Amino acid sequence: MARPGKSFSEMFLPLRAKSPRARGPRPVADNPAIQAIWDVVCTIPRGQVSTYGAVARAAGLPGRARLTGLALKVAPKELNLPWHRVVGAGGRIVFPKSSGQYREQARRLRAEGVDLKEGFVGPSAIADLEG
Repeated sequence: MARPGKSFSEMFLPLRAKSPRARGPRPVADNPAIQAIWDVVCTIPRGQVSTYGAVARAAGLPGRARLTGLALKVAPKELNLPWHRVVGAGGRIVFPKSSGQYREQARRLRAEGVDLKEGFVGPSAIADLEG
């Protein structure tokens, strides 16, 4: 059976050499769950957001919202993931308000036309990834 097209991460990440001498844990980028999360994050439309939990569910990993956070943290910059489109439950930016990450996420979301009030996005901006 022919395999469908490559995932986003497969197209942009070089393949790791498979050596019989290779030891130790696999690089995080080789983890299929991490790659599935990256693929889902890439489907969030411009001007909309999704929650960590919804991304995990859409990737087939229900209950793994924290894994979504880890996947975004370890993503190579070369992937250019739209990480700013992922927010906490209820549409809240999860970074501390005084942090650079908070300011950067808010700036990027506003640039895409997402309304923010006190660090929360409106319900109309939350994408339905499962529908």
